[in-house]
Amino acid sequence: MNSSLEQKRHTLAHLLAAEVLKRYPEAKLTLGPAIENGFYYDIDFSQGESLREDDLKSLQESMVKQLPTWTEFTHQEVSEPTARELFSDNKYKLELIDEIVKKNEPITLYTCNGFTDLCRGGHCQNPAHDIASDSFLLDKIAGAYWRGDEKNSMLTRIYGLAFDTKAELDKYLEHREEAKKRDHRKIAKEQDLLVFSDLVGSGMPMWTPRGNILRNAVVEYSRELNDRLGFGEVYTPNINKADLFKLSGHYDQYKEDMLSVSSQYVDEEMFLKPMNCPQHTQIFASRPRSYKDLPIRYSDFANLYRDERPGELSGLTRLRAFAQDDGHVFCRYQQIESEISNILEVIEEALKTYNIAYWMRLSLRDDVNKEKYLGEDSVWEESEGILKKLLQEKKIDHKEVTGEAAFYGPKVDIMAVDALDREWQISTVQLDFSQPERFDLNCINEKGEKERVVMIHRALIGSPDRFLGILIEHYAGAFPLWLSPEQVRVLPVAVAHTEFAQGVVDQLKTAGIRAEIDDTNESLGKKIRSAKQDKLPYFAVVGDKEASSNTIALEKHNGDKVEGSVEELIEKLVTEIKNRTID
Repeated sequence: MNSSLEQKRHTLAHLLAAEVLKRYPEAKLTLGPAIENGFYYDIDFSQGESLREDDLKSLQESMVKQLPTWTEFTHQEVSEPTARELFSDNKYKLELIDEIVKKNEPITLYTCNGFTDLCRGGHCQNPAHDIASDSFLLDKIAGAYWRGDEKNSMLTRIYGLAFDTKAELDKYLEHREEAKKRDHRKIAKEQDLLVFSDLVGSGMPMWTPRGNILRNAVVEYSRELNDRLGFGEVYTPNINKADLFKLSGHYDQYKEDMLSVSSQYVDEEMFLKPMNCPQHTQIFASRPRSYKDLPIRYSDFANLYRDERPGELSGLTRLRAFAQDDGHVFCRYQQIESEISNILEVIEEALKTYNIAYWMRLSLRDDVNKEKYLGEDSVWEESEGILKKLLQEKKIDHKEVTGEAAFYGPKVDIMAVDALDREWQISTVQLDFSQPERFDLNCINEKGEKERVVMIHRALIGSPDRFLGILIEHYAGAFPLWLSPEQVRVLPVAVAHTEFAQGVVDQLKTAGIRAEIDDTNESLGKKIRSAKQDKLPYFAVVGDKEASSNTIALEKHNGDKVEGSVEELIEKLVTEIKNRTID
């Protein structure tokens, strides 16, 4: 989010709050930040009349009417007693004042057109001039606990959308409507790919036979890329003793997101593993290593488990149980650049194959909150410097973002951009000096001395499960041939053509193509509509002409056709699948 747009959104949160107080004087304001795509304000209406969804339109009209009068923001720094007196009837603002005082920060008030709020700042200086009246929209209301804690009061959250122009707002609304049509949960149900069950548990997907074909295609492609990079695939257990995570640092940094496991026979504290890296250190440490053995590369597709909050689960894009195309490299310092370069090249190749745009983010430590990270300042300066230098020398366009590093090291995150311009973090390459130190990982160098190794964490497309949630929506369910669970459907015109149609299907299957026959007792028109609605890569109608000439015409759901002999078209399909061609 650019700073100018963020200021507009935060300003609109103030304008919203001002108009709410005019209508509902008993309402208690809490917080109103700028967020992705807009803003919100959390408000306690418990002392009087509450806001309803139907009220948003007139509330927005009031905001538009008042916007021309919002011509200047002023601010002042006030004492604690002054602030407490001003907000004496608002327990939420008083709690915020307590926190500001505890942090020894200044208490600042911002005022525009007679409305004053407790705020750190970040507004348009002249909202009437800077904000277009048709560039924002009050969107919806929802419940939200104060500070996100279910033990606290339930508030009313008013969401607003805001952009620089009406055109950008309209584009966002169009994309949102399209996103509803592309929702992977909807498409997965229609195409029989995926099942969630309350009896199994939320956030734990079960792939159907059709869905597992799709998932396996993604996994096998990652396996091919791993083989090319020289990774040996390992298999590691789902349950681990807490001692492993205590040594790695995950216990202190990550425990609240881990699922605990108990045994009838031992009192040891154990967890379902949320990541593979600590176990991979133990495979590396299981025997002496020579510098000649390095780099050593492990890949792993074992399931991982994280204790996500129920309200944060979202189909495949936020899960409790999932796999990753995970991998770790143990190498010498001088091998870092070549290893990371090779990994980045393969990630870029993979995303081109999937036909999904992307950009790279260099995620760095937040130097203001160093307690969140492992390792000395010098180690962070060195590791961050290595990644910066590598990206610069490779002339890789990227953005630097502070505070997004892993707790043990900086990383390069690959941000996928789907067909609706939504961004998703998927692949990652992380440089880690901390884990080798904590686990005492070494090799014997040319001098016969112990030498500390370096650890590189990486994923190619991240979680196959999550990535498929993204891909289903990116393709809108129309999968490329190599991914599709059903690649070709053959439709006989009449019963008399069933034998020939079945023969074509048998030839396709023999060539390794996933083919089916639609010999249902339905009209040809209905069979064709069904094939198009199922968004199959290809279908073929066969009748007298095809049977007599041993030819077929492959048609796509968009109407494109290609004709030829059965043998010629099978060769074409096999080539498309092998090359993972995407139109």
